[in-house]
Amino acid sequence: MKQLKILIIEDEKLIRWSLEKHLSAKGYTVFSAESGEEGIALFEVHNPEVVFIDNKLPQMQGIDVILKIKSLDEEVILVFMTAYGSIETAVNAMKAGATEYINKPFAFEEIEVMLENIKNKLSIIKEIQLLRRQQKDVVTFDHIIGESALIKQIIQLSKKIAKTKSTTILLLGESGTGKDMFAHAIHNESTRNEKPFVTINCSSLPETLLESELFGHEKGAFTDARQLKKGLFEIAEGGTVFLDEIGEINMATQIKLLGVLENRIVRRLGGTANIPVDIRIVAATNRDLKKAVDEKLFREDLYYRLKVFQITLPPLRERVEDIPILAEYFIGYYNHQFQKNVKSINDSVRRILVHYNWPGNIRELRNVIERAVILENMNILQAESLPGEIISISQNFPTPADGAVKNPKVFKKSELPFEISIPPEGLKLYEIEKLIIKQVLEATENNQTRTSKLLGITRDTLRYKVKKYRL
Repeated sequence: MKQLKILIIEDEKLIRWSLEKHLSAKGYTVFSAESGEEGIALFEVHNPEVVFIDNKLPQMQGIDVILKIKSLDEEVILVFMTAYGSIETAVNAMKAGATEYINKPFAFEEIEVMLENIKNKLSIIKEIQLLRRQQKDVVTFDHIIGESALIKQIIQLSKKIAKTKSTTILLLGESGTGKDMFAHAIHNESTRNEKPFVTINCSSLPETLLESELFGHEKGAFTDARQLKKGLFEIAEGGTVFLDEIGEINMATQIKLLGVLENRIVRRLGGTANIPVDIRIVAATNRDLKKAVDEKLFREDLYYRLKVFQITLPPLRERVEDIPILAEYFIGYYNHQFQKNVKSINDSVRRILVHYNWPGNIRELRNVIERAVILENMNILQAESLPGEIISISQNFPTPADGAVKNPKVFKKSELPFEISIPPEGLKLYEIEKLIIKQVLEATENNQTRTSKLLGITRDTLRYKVKKYRL
């Protein structure tokens, strides 16, 4: 946690000056005022976390200042100071909203201990708020939209894995395929669902800050470490840690993460104690981790430790039958968001959506539907509300009224090394890909090196597709 901002409201100049000087020397950011009115004005400008308020002030009394500041910020920590200590005064101050109470004259050591306790309290409050924000929307597998056999199979597998208590899970898939939703659903349908679900994007933080966030640090571990900080592994005790973009972490952090996976212990930065943790780790990436291992960018032992259970989420173009279902779902969602009344999509829009390649996957489809719902003025979504680039790409596909291809086209051998005839009911893209791979494998007598070169893909990609299509 960053160093605290402190406001002192005290009319006695010597006390105000000495307290300000001492706290500033300790690294706190300090503001001071000699009256309640001035103090409230400073509070509204600087939003300090802690306010020291004297009981006896000119014009506006300390308890009145407490009431006013509490009305501006319910979470601020208020320290009530008085030279006329009594039980009744303390009770009245606490009822008004004071968090701490201190008698004058006071020792600076007493103030320092109080502020350390306040920092720990604020740190815990911050952790609780973080966890509440992350658990606000409970996602289960029922929230994952799709009727394709492929997505149903993956959901069934994920449900089985979720029931295990500590199995590490690696989620693979292109950006926008829903890895974060699967991570949430796995946690919420596991025996850990009453405990925290903590997520961190490993690519969004600098390397040094990422390590501190994951493992925590002891006071004085580095320049800005002015107090003890628990890491996310400790905060998630009993629950799940979701490490998004796991492929982006550096080698030093990879070694420490391997230690957590193998021994279930963490050690804070600057600390010597091993802290046991009971957590499940779900990791996700859109990178080819096997390739990263081959290129010495990712530790092989960590890779195999992460992929105890590996779930590969398919790109949207491989579950074409789910595209209209997802589109209808997003239309309903954005109808509610924008008070619109778009009931469905017409055949032209459906054909455009199904034929588009969706490089951004479900996230891109969601954004497209959001835009379209905002622009649409009719009850049925029209093609004109879609982005121009999606419409232009779709123009390369046949669009008869009934959706059938009435005049099948046969490609010439100068265009492709073999002929493809499109039947009246249409042909799925994955069926063509499967056919191509099968024929090239047969031509090379199952030589995967030659096949991958002829297809212009890596051997890892070829092995994945051979397994996927059961060739």
